[in-house]
Amino acid sequence: MINRVIVSQKKESTLNSKRVVRGSYGAGDGSNGVPKLMDLLDEPVPGVGTYEDFNTIDWVREKSKDRDRHREIATKSKESALALMKSISDAFSGWLLMLLVGLMSGALAGGIDISAHWMTDLKEGVCLNGFWFNHEHCCWNSNETTFQERDKCPNWKSWAELIVGTNEGPFAYIMNYLMYVCWALLFSFLAVSLVRAFAPYACGSGIPEIKTILSGFIIRGYLGKWTLMIKTITLVLAVSSGLSLGKEGPLVHVACCCGNILCHLFTKYRKNEAKRREVLSAAAAVGVSVAFGAPIGGVLFSLEEVSYYFPLKTLWRSFFAALVAAFTLRSINPFGNSRLVLFYVEFHSPWHLLELIPFVLLGIFGGIWGAFFIRANIAWCRRRKTTRLGHYPVLEVLFVTAVTALLAFPNSYTRMSTSELISELFNDCGLLDSSQLCNYANVSVTKSSSDALPDRPAGQDVYTAMWQLSLALVFKMLITVVTFGMKVPSGLFIPSMAVGAIAGRLLGVGMEQLAYYHHDWVIFRGWCSPGADCITPGLYAMVGATACLGGVTRMTVSLVVIMFELTGGLEYIVPLMAATMTSKWVADALGREGIYEAHIRLNGYPFLESKEEFSHKTLAMDVMRPRRSDPPLSVITQDGMSVEEVESLIAETSYSGFPVVVSHESQRLVGFVQRRDLVISIENARQRQEGVVSASRIFFTEYTPPQPPNSPPPLKLRGIMDLSPFTVTDHTAMDIVVDIFRKLGLRQCLVTHNGRLLGIITKKDILKHMAQMANRDPDSILFN
Repeated sequence: MINRVIVSQKKESTLNSKRVVRGSYGAGDGSNGVPKLMDLLDEPVPGVGTYEDFNTIDWVREKSKDRDRHREIATKSKESALALMKSISDAFSGWLLMLLVGLMSGALAGGIDISAHWMTDLKEGVCLNGFWFNHEHCCWNSNETTFQERDKCPNWKSWAELIVGTNEGPFAYIMNYLMYVCWALLFSFLAVSLVRAFAPYACGSGIPEIKTILSGFIIRGYLGKWTLMIKTITLVLAVSSGLSLGKEGPLVHVACCCGNILCHLFTKYRKNEAKRREVLSAAAAVGVSVAFGAPIGGVLFSLEEVSYYFPLKTLWRSFFAALVAAFTLRSINPFGNSRLVLFYVEFHSPWHLLELIPFVLLGIFGGIWGAFFIRANIAWCRRRKTTRLGHYPVLEVLFVTAVTALLAFPNSYTRMSTSELISELFNDCGLLDSSQLCNYANVSVTKSSSDALPDRPAGQDVYTAMWQLSLALVFKMLITVVTFGMKVPSGLFIPSMAVGAIAGRLLGVGMEQLAYYHHDWVIFRGWCSPGADCITPGLYAMVGATACLGGVTRMTVSLVVIMFELTGGLEYIVPLMAATMTSKWVADALGREGIYEAHIRLNGYPFLESKEEFSHKTLAMDVMRPRRSDPPLSVITQDGMSVEEVESLIAETSYSGFPVVVSHESQRLVGFVQRRDLVISIENARQRQEGVVSASRIFFTEYTPPQPPNSPPPLKLRGIMDLSPFTVTDHTAMDIVVDIFRKLGLRQCLVTHNGRLLGIITKKDILKHMAQMANRDPDSILFN
């Protein structure tokens, strides 16, 4: 209803303005002594209707502009064949743009995956056949590789073998250790230096800022070509350095950069900020699609987690773009296994109903870990922002890299890349597995039709692996807290999943051994007989990874879909759902915010969280400005101010716009004009219209009254005024005002009493008020 009123009023105002242009006023030639009047609707003024950096867009105005444009194209399409072709190309342009975004993002993601895999292996050695081969590909090409020792081949040489000629003994170990640390330091130094020098916005995950941008905020350069280029390069370097971070979150940022850059090829997306945000919502889906090989999960992630405005048309286009991106990545085949994902699993035994108890326990662990991580990471990031630590980002990155590399190398589970670690933890042990985790005591195995192996007693290597994984769990939990938020690209998905996967595997092996040695216990009786394959530790790792990621991000539906697409474990949806919901309930009980919302609040971005309830009984008059002790509201009268007076008002204030009233005495509201539009229009009139001086009068009225013979030519700016600004009365409840701001995406709302203007409420005022009500610092909202 509100939208209809606004659209009809805008249409009426446009018609009125056009009528003025065609009417007698402003058409005079100056022969009767009245100066010629120029209406700014005759030709569009460049820059009018655009926004400054760190400002919020006006969703209502942008959607209205797009409807007017679409209506004009539809009308013209009936006039000629050429216009009809233009109409068809306009309708098709959105799908073409999605195709380009999917192709570009898929290609970049494939390049990042291949480069990161190669550079990670470069820390440990080099391939003699060609330095560009990673360890796995190098050994594939070797004819001397045996199946039992498939990781060892003559073509792959460790740094100790190349430098000292042997890979055995303490000196070789120290040499490998030293080279590992040096490569890690080099990669992280290059990453942080490139970010600092060329694209400061390329650091971090990018998802908190993308959520803010999709809500209507403008951060110029955040999705630009330099950010894309530097983020792509430094993401490979940061992941290869061995820091506890992932590439999945930054890939969403990379995909959104692709979407934003490609928008400039199409006029309707280049000139309309609301339409551009529809493309960015689809690009966020593409980012998750290429990060996890999960196109459906990507669409749901965009819908559930990042998007502010997600119409049905955007859902279809997101689905198409995610499909194209996944197809492109599959064509590149970065993992060399003809699959989209690194974590593909095949579990051979079904889960039992009683196993829901340990799955729920993993959910509780994930919720507690998520809440702890958010609090600890936000405290550390706040310390970084408010102390001298934040002045030395390069030293911080190098120090954390050095500590990570020094502690990670001795433990084989922390030395390997986090993706490989998760892959190994998800793995179901088979007869041919040579992993430490699968070194069970030999028992007689009867050949059956299935590939499942019975539960077996753990060997010495399994117990060693359990100790190493326990140390890896503590290490990952602590180091991830200080790593996330540093001045390098850093994702959180993979480190969170690693913590959960380790915890899950530990619990899974414990349950497996309990079932083997105590199969007569009540909990196992009836479904776990001796010699049966009852417990799958890899499934516990998968459930644990889901629980921890859910506890940190608070995702639900999209997380479950991402996990079963990621692993191919479709029949394990119920355990994943149980762990995800438990994790969310526990984490919400300990703290309401997910990690991305917490970082948005820490950075002071003007983001109105739709999940946050406003339960306070305050009124619009309590929040509006000016307050009782403040000076009166700065307004412009519709026909009584000169260019000089308006320019001095602009110079003396920093407001984003001004209400237009009939007069200072009556304070009857006429409309609202944006500061940027006013400045551009006055500058443009001074250049293009002869005789405009500081004494020229500015009119916002429909008809301009006759001017004295010798007066300078007036300026008519009715065309840039919003004739239907959103208004509420002073006694409107604030929960209704907050709902209006959320659902219509308003920049500001004017407060009236019996038609008289009393004040103004901006998005920033609402955020400050909500912070005050929650006993937080209201001045933490940084941006206008």
